Amino acid sequence: LAFCRGRIVRVPKGPLIRVVGTEVVIPCNVSDYDGPSEQNFDWEFSRETDFVRIVSTWDSTFTSEEYQKRVGRGDIKLRRSSNDAVELVIRNIQPADQGRYKCSTPSTDATVQGNYDAEVQVKVISDGLSVSGSRGRSSTPLRLSEGDSFRLRCSAITTSPEHTHLHVTWQIKSGSAWRDILSLTHEGKFQPGAGYEERYRNGDIRLDTGANDTYRLSVSQASSADGGAYRCLVSEWVRGADGSWQRIQEKSVEVASVSIQRTDVVISTSNMSVTERDSLDLTCNITTDRSGIFQAEVMWYFSASPDDTLSDAQLLLSMDRDSVVSDSTLISLSRVDRNSYRLLVRDVDVEDSGYYFCEAAIWVPLHNGSWHKVVERTSAPVSVVVTALEPDYDVFLNASKTPKFSDDPTELNCRITNVQDTEANLRFTVSWYYRQRLRSDDVVTDELLATMDADWTLLLGDRSRERIQNGEIIFSKKSVDTFSLRIQWTSESDRGDYFCVVSAWSRHRNNSWVKSKDVTSAPVNIFWATQDYTLTVEAVKLKPFFVAGHTFEMTCKVSSKNIKTPRYSVLITAEKPLTDQSNPNGTTRIISLNQDSVVRLEDWTDQTRVDGVVLEKVQENEFRYRMYQTQISDAGLYRCVVTAWSPGGGGMWREAVNGLSNPIQIDFQMSGPVFNVSVHSDSPTIYQGEVADLLCIVTMEGMALEPDDMSFDVSWFAVRSFALDREPILLASLDRRGIVTQSRRNGSSDVSLERISPLEFRLRVHGCEDHDFGNHYCVVTPWVRSATGVWQREPDLRAKPIFLSVKMDVLNAFKYPLLIGIGLATVIGLLSCLIGYCSSRWCCKKEVQETRRERRRLMSMEMD
Repeated sequence: LAFCRGRIVRVPKGPLIRVVGTEVVIPCNVSDYDGPSEQNFDWEFSRETDFVRIVSTWDSTFTSEEYQKRVGRGDIKLRRSSNDAVELVIRNIQPADQGRYKCSTPSTDATVQGNYDAEVQVKVISDGLSVSGSRGRSSTPLRLSEGDSFRLRCSAITTSPEHTHLHVTWQIKSGSAWRDILSLTHEGKFQPGAGYEERYRNGDIRLDTGANDTYRLSVSQASSADGGAYRCLVSEWVRGADGSWQRIQEKSVEVASVSIQRTDVVISTSNMSVTERDSLDLTCNITTDRSGIFQAEVMWYFSASPDDTLSDAQLLLSMDRDSVVSDSTLISLSRVDRNSYRLLVRDVDVEDSGYYFCEAAIWVPLHNGSWHKVVERTSAPVSVVVTALEPDYDVFLNASKTPKFSDDPTELNCRITNVQDTEANLRFTVSWYYRQRLRSDDVVTDELLATMDADWTLLLGDRSRERIQNGEIIFSKKSVDTFSLRIQWTSESDRGDYFCVVSAWSRHRNNSWVKSKDVTSAPVNIFWATQDYTLTVEAVKLKPFFVAGHTFEMTCKVSSKNIKTPRYSVLITAEKPLTDQSNPNGTTRIISLNQDSVVRLEDWTDQTRVDGVVLEKVQENEFRYRMYQTQISDAGLYRCVVTAWSPGGGGMWREAVNGLSNPIQIDFQMSGPVFNVSVHSDSPTIYQGEVADLLCIVTMEGMALEPDDMSFDVSWFAVRSFALDREPILLASLDRRGIVTQSRRNGSSDVSLERISPLEFRLRVHGCEDHDFGNHYCVVTPWVRSATGVWQREPDLRAKPIFLSVKMDVLNAFKYPLLIGIGLATVIGLLSCLIGYCSSRWCCKKEVQETRRERRRLMSMEMD
């Protein structure tokens, strides 16, 4: 089985039936060829046997003399559609052009395969199609009203000798282009145009066939979009030899020009304003040129916004086409004349303000006696503003109680006076405001304290919310025309201007309350003369001279002015020298006593002297501080920080003013030795796994002491960085009693701390790892026993850090892996030799058996 591939030239399957005088287009294409992508084509024609050359794409001299004029005029031409396809176009085809047309392609293939030409038969028939419109329709335009119905007719007939079908399309031209309305296709199907699908399904647009080959277009419910020129477009179709439909010609005729008169609905009045309790009068006018019998249906709507739709609006009243009006008490709807309808709203209210519009529908009678709605329109909304009747009244604000001092009560009364034109449907509410008075020209906004809504519900402002909830501010209504504001305990922040705003509320027909008027009172200023608080604190040292180990005692005397029944809280602070490592900030809070005489230890951390400090109240304005068994580390400046408190509202105390006493200095005359501390290591660079030895060495200068008269607290710290830019980590500590404390460690290394001499302390890091590097230093706290036998604590001493570097021992790191590898390799080699020997000895041994050979002579042939 072999597959052959060659050039293929194709033309449509004939015969091609065309109408005389129309344009004929015959396509030709080639495929499966070699050579360049763009192919050339030659066309020839034959009536009987011989072919005559018509036109070529590559040879301008190809055309025969018979066709040179028609080709020159462009009546016959070639139109290339692609590199491998052309179209032969013959305009105004004549019966003489009936015959066979051959399309051929010059060869560009390496081998000759396939076909290089193709023929098609063209049959030319006479024009038997005639299209005409209704008589007189094209000359006189149709003038219709919106919602009317109309019909248009056209006639189309064909006398073609071939079996052809007609395709009829009704079109409208309202601008510059024609649009399809409805078509009856050559296959007998109805096809609505774009935008007419819904109307076709509803039956408003129909296409009917009648006698004498007429086609009637029926349009119901005509709208303004149906105005324009109408034409009937008819095309003739024939089924080709390949089964497809081909259009052979097309004709059209303009049938009529239709104009639609639009029906408008308007409200006669424009935007208007009405006073409350008056009547609102609106008229809806329907503009139409309809002269026949019709009835109107009118509906009035109300909405709060001009953008609301009919579904969102409120239906007020409606009148059907029989002039039956829906029931309403305060609203009436009446018919003025045939095209005017009046809406009357009596006793209007403020809630009637909004937008009014009417909707009108036109109904016409049908032949069967029923009514048909032809058009429906909605007017533009009209804005109506109802002005409320404001009541007339005045508001007066006065202070029945004014404060003389802080925390005194304040009471303000807001009274309604000169009330006129009031009625039962009116009520009053109040809003309270505060305005801070400034000496400068700065603009200060009013702060809302509280307000009442229409049902007298109290709404709180942000400024006074917490105080109102705590009962410090009380709002009340003393009588029908009097509202009260009371501040139980007035503070200095309450000084300023107060005013009230009285709102009048009117009840509407739906029992809702609407604010109609606000009246603001004149402000009332709440102010009392005050003097600045004065607080003086004097600290006195009771014993001018004392030594370490004795008791330190000082008193703080307080005096104040312009403070009502004050109480005092006292805090004792100490300012230590900057060389004190225990408090790098300099100030220590030791002990405090509040205004209720409750004592509290603040930052006192000496666990051995928990009861070593005492603060007590001697008199109402005098306090005494004692510190027992003073240490040299207690040296510094001591002060009394006093806060004065005055009684506030609700039994609470309010802070008035703070005061600071003069400093009292504790200074010891140092006659003993001076200690120094340093860190030393013989090997600051070590390898992993080794032991690092760090020595903390204490030296003395001056007076020599016995080892039993001195003791030390030693702590070792490490900073894990090359620079001292991180927090130090405590490694271990040794107190003066010999108790060692170690911090928790994350690695496998361990530390030990011991005292190797009275003045030397050694820190060992066992099994050093890489994370043990860094700066290491020790902090030493010396303790010296005085002549009286009391141990005195000296200031802390910090040594200069030493950097410990940890390196990796390459030989030790690879020693054990190498030994293990060599051992495993030796064992595996010996095991392999043993397995091989055993396999060759017992498993692979072969027994060779010798074949016994028979010793017989050959028989002779004769014996056989």
